[in-house]
Amino acid sequence: MKRAYLVLCCVMFIFCGYAGAGEVSFEDLTLAPDSYYDGSDKAGGFESGGAQFNNLFDDTYGVYWEGFSYSNTTDTTTNSYTNDSSAIVGYGEGNSTIYGVAYQGFMNSVPTISFENEGPVSSCYITNTTYAYLAIQDGNSPATIFGGATGDEPDYFLLTITGKDTAGKTTGTVEFYLADYRFDDSADDYIVEDWTEVALSVLGDVKSLEFKLSSSDTGQYGMNTPAYFAIDSIQYGSADDDAGVDDDDDNAGVDDDDDNNPLGCFIGVSGMGMQF
Repeated sequence: MKRAYLVLCCVMFIFCGYAGAGEVSFEDLTLAPDSYYDGSDKAGGFESGGAQFNNLFDDTYGVYWEGFSYSNTTDTTTNSYTNDSSAIVGYGEGNSTIYGVAYQGFMNSVPTISFENEGPVSSCYITNTTYAYLAIQDGNSPATIFGGATGDEPDYFLLTITGKDTAGKTTGTVEFYLADYRFDDSADDYIVEDWTEVALSVLGDVKSLEFKLSSSDTGQYGMNTPAYFAIDSIQYGSADDDAGVDDDDDNAGVDDDDDNNPLGCFIGVSGMGMQF
């Protein structure tokens, strides 16, 4: 009997997972070496890790995209719009291969991530693209060097993440500075150059996330700073979800919906276990 019990416990551990938890790592997507997806298939977006990413592609006057793309390019030195898909780190979070890239373009397509069900999003990792990082550090007309000639100008490059519920109502916002030169001591000024975890749990339960960039460096036609950022390892859902338990006494507290019942595997295995 002791052996049967141990076998049963091991099977339960392997097959009984948490309900609702998920991760977007982009590693379920495929790319040729040193390339990126720009939406040229005109699908309007793509899916990764159970989440939907919007994309707008237009080739009326040449190749143009905005919203989200994904990439495995590694160029950390080219300060040009031709290198608009590389993270300044040169790889994904945790040394992964593929990561997401967002561009806030001119056609009012707000980079948006949508989830199948409304629920919590705990965190994501964010960093600058090479293009944005080097434009801030070295300038790239019309973008100017942050801090100005003296290094004392209070410049900033800000990402604002907004949570929306199923009804489209805002649940909250999180601000993350991709570059911040507003400190009294210029030695504290920084440009984000590593994958940095951004906590998002304060947004509560969301159906979607919207991403907007703003910069102190603006001109006649809007923001001069290249409006890009890179994203990876988005953690959503919760291990504390209902776990498939139904309070209906007729069902003895067990929900038979396999989609929402992580204990469904336990019921089947326990029947087998009793035969040992």
